[in-house]
Amino acid sequence: MKVIRDALVRGFRENPVLIMMIGLCPVLACSTSANDALGMGIAATFVLLCSNVLVSALRSLIPQEIRIPVFIVIIATFTTVVDYAMQAYAPALSESLGVFVPLIVVNCIILARAESFAYRNGIFASAADALGMGAGFTAAIVTVGLLREALGNGTVFGAALPVETPAVAMVLPPGAFLALGVVVTLVKYIEGKSGRRATVISNLPSACDACGMRAVCVPRAPGGGNAPVAAGAQSAGAGERS
Repeated sequence: MKVIRDALVRGFRENPVLIMMIGLCPVLACSTSANDALGMGIAATFVLLCSNVLVSALRSLIPQEIRIPVFIVIIATFTTVVDYAMQAYAPALSESLGVFVPLIVVNCIILARAESFAYRNGIFASAADALGMGAGFTAAIVTVGLLREALGNGTVFGAALPVETPAVAMVLPPGAFLALGVVVTLVKYIEGKSGRRATVISNLPSACDACGMRAVCVPRAPGGGNAPVAAGAQSAGAGERS
C-alpha cells in the first residue's frame, strides 16, 4: 500500500500538467465540459496503466536501441482498444472528443512514464506509478473542465447553475488557456503559502545527463547533490538567497 500511496502523492506533487507542463494538448482541447474532461482523463489513465504494465513486464526483452518504437506500438495498441470501446459503449463521448482519442498515442505523459519509469521498474511499481500520474492528469483536466463549463455554459456536469450571462469565451479556444493559467497560478500560490519545497524527481532518463538544457529544466538539488529537483526549486532557492 505504501507504493500506491507514494505513487498517488507523486502524481499530484509532480503533476504532469500543472507542475511539469506536459500533455497539455488534450487538457486544452478536451476541457470544454467536465464530462469530456473526465472521459479523456479515464481513457488516458487506462492507456497509461496498461502500457506501463506491459512495458515493465517485457523490459528484459525489449532491446535498448529500439525501445521507443516498441513503446509507441504498445501505447498505440491500447489506444485503439480505448477508441473502439468508446465508439461502441459511449458514442456521444467518442464523437465529442473526436480525433483526440486516437491522439492519446502521442501523449508525452504516457511515453515519458514508459521510458523513465516502467522500463526501469517492476510491474507493481509501474502500475502504481501509472495510477498516480493518471489521477494527477485526470484531476488537472477535470478542474480545468469544471472551470470552463461553469463560466462558459453556466453548468457543472450538465446541471444548471444560477448564472444569468455565461462567459461564452471560456468554452472557446482562448478560454482554455485562461482557465489553465488560473489553475496553474492557484496551484503555485498554494505551494508558496504552504512553503513546500520542490520534491526530488527520480528515475529521469539517462539522456538528461548529456542534455544541454539540463541546467535549465533540471536544476541540481540543494546542497550540491547530483539528484535533480522539480521545477520551482531554483526559484525557491533564489528567494532564500535574496
